[in-house]
Amino acid sequence: MIDPEKFEFVKKKYGWYASWAIWVETGDRPKDNVGDLSIFDAEKNPGLFLQLNPGIILVGLNISRGALTTPLANFHDARSEAMDYKIRYALAGSLLWGAYMTDIIKDFDQKNSGKVMGYLRKNRQFEEKNARMFREEIHDLGHDNPLIVAFGRDVYTILKRNLSDDFRIIRIPHYSNYCSREKYREEVHHVIRNIVSI
Repeated sequence: MIDPEKFEFVKKKYGWYASWAIWVETGDRPKDNVGDLSIFDAEKNPGLFLQLNPGIILVGLNISRGALTTPLANFHDARSEAMDYKIRYALAGSLLWGAYMTDIIKDFDQKNSGKVMGYLRKNRQFEEKNARMFREEIHDLGHDNPLIVAFGRDVYTILKRNLSDDFRIIRIPHYSNYCSREKYREEVHHVIRNIVSI
């Protein structure tokens, strides 16, 4: 749960690359409504603040589709080639639903994750700067000890390198992996079951 003032503060400060792991329900097709941001309107979604959980942070690598034009649109991409719908399907009904979502690398538009990682290898200061920014983001969320969940191996590597002394970090598969949404959900839920059993 988050209070309305904190929600608005986070939206204003981080909304151009962050969001929350809630979506409007799908329609007839799996990708229907994934980009419908009315879910973040408290008048249309009266239970909004009860659904949001700053105690879990889902972390992607970087924005790979250019600058957002609407706050909280990251991870809610309605384009036909986008895979965000798989996140919605995988997280529905799970303890990760409602988590905060952000990218570890800010303001670096690149679709090829290999090129992002190559740039970071040559520019450690840039990675360290982004890790400091992420620490500030975590602090601003106001949760003392959040669980950090990396989307994929690359993000996990960056997080472990920079934050493992202070936070518990786990990894789930990346949603752009070539597999069906059903298979992706199965893989994510396997990780979730292990979290619950610890």
